[in-house]
Amino acid sequence: MTVRRREFITLLGGAAAAWPVTARAQGERMRRIGILSARDDRDEQANLGAFREELAKLGWVEGRNLRTDLRFGVGDPERYRDYAAELVGLAPEVIFVVGGAPTFALEQRTQTIPIVFTGPDPVDAGLVRNVARPERNITGFSIYGSSIAGKWLELLKEAAPHLARVAIIFNPELTLTASRYLSPIAAAAAGLGVTAVDTPVREAIDMVRTIDAFAAQPNGGLLVLPPPPNTSVRNTILHLAEQHKLPAIYPSQADAAAGGLLTYATDLVELHRRAAGYVDRLLRGAKVSELPVQYPTKFDLVVNLRAAKAIGLSIPESFLARADEVIE
Repeated sequence: MTVRRREFITLLGGAAAAWPVTARAQGERMRRIGILSARDDRDEQANLGAFREELAKLGWVEGRNLRTDLRFGVGDPERYRDYAAELVGLAPEVIFVVGGAPTFALEQRTQTIPIVFTGPDPVDAGLVRNVARPERNITGFSIYGSSIAGKWLELLKEAAPHLARVAIIFNPELTLTASRYLSPIAAAAAGLGVTAVDTPVREAIDMVRTIDAFAAQPNGGLLVLPPPPNTSVRNTILHLAEQHKLPAIYPSQADAAAGGLLTYATDLVELHRRAAGYVDRLLRGAKVSELPVQYPTKFDLVVNLRAAKAIGLSIPESFLARADEVIE
């Protein structure tokens, strides 16, 4: 049972449903947008379902006045590049992109088509310099600032006080701002008396070998950096965490719903809805420079007690009392 249901969970069953046809029409001229997403799984379908629903509420109805070209990169940097070139070649009026690596791929292909992103801090990533008035063709919604990484480690240590070592899990080809996260984690680790081990992994087999070796010593834990792993990679991490009794914190609320111990993250469904608002404004003639980059103002702490039980962890009651959601 989930103590507090989240909106994105309710969207899971209907993410692939047809768009509403009752939205206010914008005239007969067909408009075109592109979408490039880092993942194609149930979580991302829910997020994109929210994006499409919001567009329909704003009057943009697929097949009536809107055509959408959708591509999924499924965690493959080469595919991001290919799809970025393909979408730019279709000449959409706006491109919505999910994830840092896909945004980089698009940035290398066009400096004129407006791009709305949800992803890492664009300043850290070098995509935007002026967040108040973006000077190029890119704006959108940051999911995390890099400073939150230290908070992730602090929360993991509070939930698992015995923690003495933590493996920082990331794919260097996808976590393009990894160095920005690693610095605050190192600072937090020094203050908490925890040894942080940078653990870049590119393939699932490497992850298995690396975590198996890390778990050979006691009192370890895992901190998974953004972007949120796809379903296959996440399932591998979840299995290894349970097998080796490793407390772990993940970068997306959906990770806790899937069986992860802890998440501390913003609501991706809500960010997708807000991104639809920017796409709407661009289609109506707004300029990118008029749409400031926005940062999250609220993060939710989610605790999965089933995951805690599976690894034999008793989470302090004081910690549970602070959680925004507890999955029992």
